[in-house]
Amino acid sequence: MGAREFFGALRRRVFLAGIAAALIPGMSVAARAQPCNGTRRIGLLMAGSGNRAEAYVASFVESLGALGWHEGGNLQIELRWGRGEKAAYERYAAELVALGPDLIVGQFTPPGEALRRQTSAIPIVFVFVADPLGHGFVKSLARPGGNITGFASLDPSMAGKMLQILTQITPPVARVAVLYNPATATLADQQLRIIEEAARPLAVAVQAAPARDDAEIEAMMAGLASEGRGSVLVLGGDISAGIHLEAIVAAAAHHRVPAVYSSRTFTSRGGLMSYGFHTDDLFSRAAAYVDRILKGANPGDLPVQYPTRFELVLNQKTAAALGVTFASSLLAGADEVIE
Repeated sequence: MGAREFFGALRRRVFLAGIAAALIPGMSVAARAQPCNGTRRIGLLMAGSGNRAEAYVASFVESLGALGWHEGGNLQIELRWGRGEKAAYERYAAELVALGPDLIVGQFTPPGEALRRQTSAIPIVFVFVADPLGHGFVKSLARPGGNITGFASLDPSMAGKMLQILTQITPPVARVAVLYNPATATLADQQLRIIEEAARPLAVAVQAAPARDDAEIEAMMAGLASEGRGSVLVLGGDISAGIHLEAIVAAAAHHRVPAVYSSRTFTSRGGLMSYGFHTDDLFSRAAAYVDRILKGANPGDLPVQYPTRFELVLNQKTAAALGVTFASSLLAGADEVIE
């Protein structure tokens, strides 16, 4: 779907659903009603396309509307879909910068890097960047400096919580293989240390399980299955996991190995369970930074923020196929249970 068609459909949906009248929690009617003089222009470079990407954009636009910024009214959004192509990120980054917008929002690390290479003057707000400090996007998390700030997608402490969740199933696991691609995983060493520390009082053994392709993933799963009582924790912040999603989920099902993931995408595709940040929430929060920058804030003074909303998703159908039972406390705390 092109940008014009997408925003046209979104405006119709907002109008019909009455979303434009909705309040962001904690915002006063007076603040929402403050007029914004003149039309401002922002760029939006999305890493991919499809239903989930469109949902992120919709959340972002609706949150801007609640702040008084209306696409097609006092705000013009130049939207580009990168569709996972590095060449497209570079091309669209240059195109957006050439338009001279008031700011640009970039999704994921590669589009953010493409934008950073194009401008050091136009404010940039990133969303879903796992390690903004390590990638050199900012000088510090508290005071980014420069023209870039935004919302990180990886809190390493999540890894410890994922391990705890994995141990709340019956039959209990004895070993946990931490699956990651050493060439692409972000903060892998730090996450592994957190998992090992969390494992000590839980009486489970932890082993690193680096895998770079489908064949290595299959071999790792087969080895776990042969030993018995093995399980897998798929590390967050690793783009390779998304690329090999089908292979990981299929291998876990074939070898009857319980696994926990950092994204609900895996659980919705047949994975056993997932614990990760609420993706729509980060785009909604990014709208608040856009609002502040359009009103004069310096992006270098706005601290990088981390996820604050997390979701636990359990797949009962997969649990039944694996012969696994979730603890009652785990079921009670789940945000969604797929039957």
